[in-house]
Amino acid sequence: MTGVYRRLSRFYRPYLPLLWVSFGFLICTALLQLAYPYLLKAIVNRVILGHQEKLLLPLASAILAASLVKGVCTFTQAYLAQVFGARTAFDLRNELYRTLNHLPFRYYDEIHTGDLMSRLTADLDAFRMFFAFGINNLINLFLTIVFSIGMMLTLDVRLALLLSIVIPVLAATAIRFDKRMGPVFLTIRQTLGKLNSGVQETLMGVRTVKSFAREAHEIDKFRQRNQAYYDANIRATRLWRSFFPFIELTGNLGVVLILLVGGWLVISGHMNLGDLVAFLSLIWYMIWPMSQLGFFLNNWTQATAAGQRLLEILDEQDDLDDSREQRDGPVQGLVEFRNVSVKLGGEYVLKDITFTARPGQTIGIVGLTGSGKSTLVSLIPRFRDVDEGEVRVDGVDVREWKRESLRRQVGFVFQEAFLFSTTLFANIAYGRPDAELQAVQEAAEIADADEFIERLPDGYLTLVGERGLGLSGGQRQRVSIARALVPEPSILILDDATSAVDMETEEAIQRRLAARAGSATTFLIAQRLNAVKGADEILVLDGGRIVERGRHQELLDRGGLYRQIYDMQFRDLEALRHIADPCMAEGER
Repeated sequence: MTGVYRRLSRFYRPYLPLLWVSFGFLICTALLQLAYPYLLKAIVNRVILGHQEKLLLPLASAILAASLVKGVCTFTQAYLAQVFGARTAFDLRNELYRTLNHLPFRYYDEIHTGDLMSRLTADLDAFRMFFAFGINNLINLFLTIVFSIGMMLTLDVRLALLLSIVIPVLAATAIRFDKRMGPVFLTIRQTLGKLNSGVQETLMGVRTVKSFAREAHEIDKFRQRNQAYYDANIRATRLWRSFFPFIELTGNLGVVLILLVGGWLVISGHMNLGDLVAFLSLIWYMIWPMSQLGFFLNNWTQATAAGQRLLEILDEQDDLDDSREQRDGPVQGLVEFRNVSVKLGGEYVLKDITFTARPGQTIGIVGLTGSGKSTLVSLIPRFRDVDEGEVRVDGVDVREWKRESLRRQVGFVFQEAFLFSTTLFANIAYGRPDAELQAVQEAAEIADADEFIERLPDGYLTLVGERGLGLSGGQRQRVSIARALVPEPSILILDDATSAVDMETEEAIQRRLAARAGSATTFLIAQRLNAVKGADEILVLDGGRIVERGRHQELLDRGGLYRQIYDMQFRDLEALRHIADPCMAEGER
C-alpha cells in the first residue's frame, strides 16, 4: 500500500513544509491535552484533599487558558492540513487531465467515460480527504497514545504496565481489519465506476433506449450494477460490525481493569486519588481516538484504493513514439504511403498500401464496411502508427513531424460530428480561436451551414446543447466541416463527413470545397459514390488492400468492385426513374 503514496509523492512533495508545520501545531495540541489531567490532579490533591481553596481560581484559569491556546493550535493545524490536501489534489487533478488529453485513441476505445469521471471525482476526492484529514488524524492518535503513556508512567508504573496489555491487542485488531478492508474498498471503487459508466452511457443514448422501448431493460441493468455497488458497501459494513464491537469491548475492559486496580491502590494508600483521576482522564483521552481508529484506517484504505485507480491513468503510456519528432514548419500537402501495413489484434487491417497524393489533389476512398478506410486516413495526422512501411508528408516520415505542428495543418472531420456546449461561433472557430467573424462565416458558407445558422434567433452566438443536441445530424456535420476549414489546413480529411446530408447538399458542399481547396490535399471517404465521382483518383479498398484505383468513369468501365458498389447504390434509383417516366408520359397525354 505504501507504494501507492511513494509513486504519487511528486504531487505532495512540494507542499510537505505545510504538513511539517501542521504537525508542529499537532504536537502542541497533543501536549496541551496533557495539561488537563495534570491540572485535575492538582485540583483533587491540593484543593479538594489539601484544602488549599485559594488555588482553585488559578487552576481553573489555567484550564481555560490551555483550552484557548489548544483551540488556536487545532484551527491552525486543520487549516494547514486542508491547504496541503487541496494543493496536492489540485496538481494531481491537472496532471490526470493532461494525461487524458495526450493518451492515444486506442485508450478511449477500451475504457468507459463514466468510469473515468468516477476516478476524476470520487476517487480523487477520497485521496484528497486522506491528505487533508486522514494523515493528521493518524498522527494525532499516535501522539496522544505516546504522550499519554509517558505521563501515565510518571503517575503510576503499575497501572501503565497493566494498560500496555490492552493497547497491543487493539493495534493488532486494527491492522487485521485494515488488511481485510483494502480489497473491499477497491471493489467499492470499481463497482462505483461501472455504475457511473452505465448511467452516462444510458443518458447519452436515451433516445435510442426510448425508440426501442428498452427502458425496462436499462432499469434492470442499472439495478444489477447498483446491487453490486450496494453489496460491496454491505461487505464493508459487515467487516465494521465484526471488528468494532471487539475494539470497543477491549477498550472498556481496559478501563474496568484500571478502575479496579487503581481503586484498590487508592484504598490501600499506595496511590493518591488525584493521580487516579488524572490517570482515568488520560485513558478517556486515549479511548476516543482509539475508538475512531477504524474510521481513520477506513479513510487510509479508501485513499489507497483510490490512488491505485488514479495511478492506472497516470501509468498509461502513449503508444506513439515521440523520440523522432523534430520536424516543424508549414506543410505543403504532399502525402505518400509506401508499403504501409497496420495490424489490430494481431491481424492486418491494412496491407501493402502504396499511393501518392499531390498538393491540390482530391483522393476518394471507398470500400465496403470494415475495409480499412478510416484506419488509412488516421495514419496521416498520426492518430496511430504503421506497423510496416511509412507514411510521408512533404517527403518526411510523419513520425518525424512534431504531432502538434502536423495536426494543426490537417483538417479532420469525423463521421460522428461532435460539438461542444458553447456557441456555434466558438465551435466553428475551435481550431483557430482568434478567427474573425468573416473567416467563420466563409467557412460556414462553404460547408452550407450559414443558411440555417443565420435563421437561428442568435445566429452564430446560438448556444449549442450538449454534444450538439438541438441540431440535426446533417447540421452538426456541416458545422464540423466548417470547423475544419477555418484554420485553412494544407490537408483536409473528410471521413464520411456528409453521410447525414441529402445528396443535393452534399453535391453543393463538394463543389464549394473544390473551389476553396486550392493547394490543399483532400481525402474523401464516402459510402455514397456520388461524393467521390469528381476526385482526381479513387482508391477502392477491400480487406485492407487497394484492389482498384482510377477516376470515376475508368472504374465503372472496368466492371470491378467499384462497379458493383455503384450498381447496388443506383439500381433502386434507376428503377424509380423507369416507373416515373411512363407515369409522366401518361399525364402529358
